[in-house]
Amino acid sequence: MKIGILETDIVDDKVIDEFGSYPDMFRKLLLTVDKQLSFQAYRVLDFEYPLFIDECDAYLITGSKFNAYDNDPWIGRLKEYVVELVDRRKKLIGICFGHQLIAQALTGQVEKSEKGWGVGVYSSHVIGHEKWMLPAINDFTLLLSHQDQIVKLPDSAKLIAGNEFCPNASYMISDSVLTFQGHPEFTVDYLKYIMNKRRANIGEQEYQKGIRSLSEAVDSKEVAKWIVNFIKN
Repeated sequence: MKIGILETDIVDDKVIDEFGSYPDMFRKLLLTVDKQLSFQAYRVLDFEYPLFIDECDAYLITGSKFNAYDNDPWIGRLKEYVVELVDRRKKLIGICFGHQLIAQALTGQVEKSEKGWGVGVYSSHVIGHEKWMLPAINDFTLLLSHQDQIVKLPDSAKLIAGNEFCPNASYMISDSVLTFQGHPEFTVDYLKYIMNKRRANIGEQEYQKGIRSLSEAVDSKEVAKWIVNFIKN
């Protein structure tokens, strides 16, 4: 099975040797679940796309520092591609920015949250279990770094999980789209790097709260299993 990774941001040059690119992070994560998976990265922020939709069995949209509601031409093109993928019922995974952009492309709405930044480890409660959610757990924790939030889900979306800070933390559309606001692909050290870069914007109180939370365990491997199960389902 081949997964196309739609790359929407670039890791800083000074740390890419340590952490890898965003496609590298997803390869490493998902290969822990299934070593038979193959991957192809497409830098969509530079308008690089598959020659044809069936070039890959599934697609994954990465996180990004950009906003899903921005008017950049590459974001507009990516929204059009999301509509194409959904119309063709291709498997599509969205993480953070990807989670938001899919919603924005499909009658949902994304805004800068009045709650401010959410950074660190956050737990989300599962609203309803699906057959691909193995292992079955009632709550899951992921690393988080975002200020924008989905305030309206797409009309056809089913809420999977949420929490007080981020009510729309995960959703699915039919059997083809699955998204998460959190980052199963991030390591604690990479999130620390991102948080330190954004410290002034995040605000000291939320920054310190986020740093303290990083000692908590996360369910990245469990969520990775869900993603692979969903793609294969």
